[in-house]
Amino acid sequence: MRKIQIINGPNLNLLGVREPGIYGKSSFESYLPGLRELFPDVEIDYYQSNVEGILRECLRRSYDGIVLNAGAYTHTSIALLDCIRSLRCPVVEVHISNVHQREEFRHHSMISSGCKGVICGFGLQGYELAIRGFLHHD
Repeated sequence: MRKIQIINGPNLNLLGVREPGIYGKSSFESYLPGLRELFPDVEIDYYQSNVEGILRECLRRSYDGIVLNAGAYTHTSIALLDCIRSLRCPVVEVHISNVHQREEFRHHSMISSGCKGVICGFGLQGYELAIRGFLHHD
């Protein structure tokens, strides 16, 4: 069984409440069971933190792949990039919104160069797309 870790960064615990016009009306916790049903042969672990150092520690765990929505840390964290580059497993960067249609500061990612791929703008379905990417592109 493959093991995939989903890690959500700051403020993503507010999905369903924070700016529903951008991020949707569903919490990640309500989305996760359906995602697990789509991939019965994949062990999907989930973690969310608003603290950058805790996110780095979580990245260091052993998985076959990591789906990372680093939230605002995407645009600021060289420390997350360095951590991603030290990993043996691939990381896919995911964003719920299309960051390129938003404020200018969101157009640049500090972590993309360390990731296998980037998915943005497909809502919560981006997490599913990332997992499909791991399963079909070794």
